[in-house]
Amino acid sequence: MNVTTAFWYASRATGIVALLLLTAVLVLGILANRQGRLPGLPRFAVTSLHRNLSLLSVAFIVVHVITAVLDTFVSIPLAAGVIPFASGYERLWLALGAISFDLMLAMIITSLLRGRINRVLWRAIHLLAYLSWPIAFAHSIGASKDLQQGWLLGLSVACAVGVGAAVVWRLASAARQVPRAARVATVFSEAEHAPQHVPGTARPARRTPDEVSR
Repeated sequence: MNVTTAFWYASRATGIVALLLLTAVLVLGILANRQGRLPGLPRFAVTSLHRNLSLLSVAFIVVHVITAVLDTFVSIPLAAGVIPFASGYERLWLALGAISFDLMLAMIITSLLRGRINRVLWRAIHLLAYLSWPIAFAHSIGASKDLQQGWLLGLSVACAVGVGAAVVWRLASAARQVPRAARVATVFSEAEHAPQHVPGTARPARRTPDEVSR
């Protein structure tokens, strides 16, 4: 194995690991509730795990970009890692990779500066950062022929299924939860229409379901 081949393998390997880490970051972000908690884990643990996985994924992406640039089999400028359409090789797919990386950097930088920026802006950037995964997924499938066949294709499908399952679970969980305002309105409505009992008098007999249906 020569140096060029080593860079090729390193670029492919770090790209696959980065995709797995990005999938874990996205799934964790989807499953966490509004308070940033997961069942069995306190908020600080979820926040720390999410941040560390994000930073680790960025580290693997950086190594992925550098080794791809050092691989002399094709010519890829270093700027193509952050500037879309800066490379003539696989122009569209590498541009998607750069866009995904830029979104991740924006999310991490704004997280570090969260106390100094507007909360609305911070939330908008973080919601936009959710697009990082599908864009990175498209980049991985389009730019790497390895992920289009064999067990690596199965691994890619597993990542997509994991994200899809997390989205379905989150939507189902949200649908089961009645908004607090609606719960309060329901309680007051039931209290308002409930029959009043006057002390010293007999309570009205409860009607059976058959009587109600009549």
